[in-house]
This record gives sequence, C-alpha cells and structure tokens, in this order.
Amino acid sequence: MARLLLVCLGGALGSGARYLTSAWALRAFGPDFPRGTLLVNVSGSFLLAGIMTASLQSEAVPPDLRLFLAAGVMGGFTTYSSFNYETLALVEQGRLAAAAAYLLATVLGCLAAAFAATLLVRWLAG
Repeated sequence: MARLLLVCLGGALGSGARYLTSAWALRAFGPDFPRGTLLVNVSGSFLLAGIMTASLQSEAVPPDLRLFLAAGVMGGFTTYSSFNYETLALVEQGRLAAAAAYLLATVLGCLAAAFAATLLVRWLAG
C-alpha cells in the first residue's frame, strides 16, 4: 500500500507539472501547434531515462524513490494519449504537414532525449 501511495503522490505532482508546462507553452507560443505536449514528452523522456539509468547503474536512487519518480512523477508528467489526440486533431483539420512534423518531432525528440540522458548519466557516473 505504501508503494501505491508513492506512485499516486508522484503522479499528482507530475500531472500538476504537466498542466503548468502546457499552460505556459500555450501562453508563450499560442495554440497553433501542440508545443506544450511536445515539450513535456521530450523533457520527460530525458528525465525518465536519466532516472532509470542512474538507478539501474548504482545504488544512488533507492527503489522507492525510483518508483516515486519514474512511475509516479514521470508517469503523470508525460502524456502519450494527448500526443495521439493532438496528432489526430491536426490530421482532421487537414494540417497533414503539421501532423507529420509533430509526429516526427515527438518520436525522434523523445528518443534523442532518452539517449542523451543515458549517455550523460553514464558519463557522470564515470
């Protein structure tokens, strides 16, 4: 039960952070392209890969902290369902180039961010 509470608390924090990040991006860039979700998913991929690499390479991140951060905070922060919905919305609006750009930016950006975080954590660990 304690581990479930860790995930729930982390999820609440991650969801709040996602809302704030998306709201900021909407104000900063406008509604023409889903930059908020893109920012959340790419940065979340970087952070999750960093957390997992650090926790699996050493004892630096205890299992309960990893659960709180990875399943909880990052699970609440990133949003695959919003990515899919926003891509579909762009397609339905006839904005095929924007949909393709969003799809590629998300998939490639998230993979690149995860790869960069993994390399960075391994380099920092020596």
